[in-house]
Amino acid sequence: MEADDLARELALLAATLHRDFPHDPDLVLLGIKTRGIYLCQRLARLMEQNHGQKVKTGEIDITLYRDDLSTLGPQPVVGKTEIGFDVTDKKIVLIDDVIFTGRTIRAGLDEIVDFGRPKLIRLLVIVDRGLREYPIQPDYVARRIETDYSQVVQVRLTEVDGEDRVVLCQLPDVRA
Repeated sequence: MEADDLARELALLAATLHRDFPHDPDLVLLGIKTRGIYLCQRLARLMEQNHGQKVKTGEIDITLYRDDLSTLGPQPVVGKTEIGFDVTDKKIVLIDDVIFTGRTIRAGLDEIVDFGRPKLIRLLVIVDRGLREYPIQPDYVARRIETDYSQVVQVRLTEVDGEDRVVLCQLPDVRA
């Protein structure tokens, strides 16, 4: 996906969220650090600009909720979780760039319920690349791409990477 494709997909996702939750005051968007946060902010802007729907947003850092925390090194860097509202009885759309194994989303769900008991949680991703290890499926997807374990999907965003683009990369073959 190039920049205009990504912009079009985000506009469609914002329209779909508005259709499913029209002017619902209980709807909140939560982005998973790092790229999910920027996607969350973009979707909230699009919902307000295109549909007149103002939506609360927040961001979560799932580092402490990961099941592989011990493999990240002796002192993993933990970012801030910023949820400036009570999530109890809210309708949450959890946002991330790519879903692969489902482990990141599982960690995100664990963190959210530590903040309260939402009415519902839906998952929005830009790319679903398959190969799940957990039975977690997104509710909103821009693109589904069949991949294998030798590939990586990168959602590149201007805020982090200096460009908007989705790239499928082949990992180098390290067998010798």
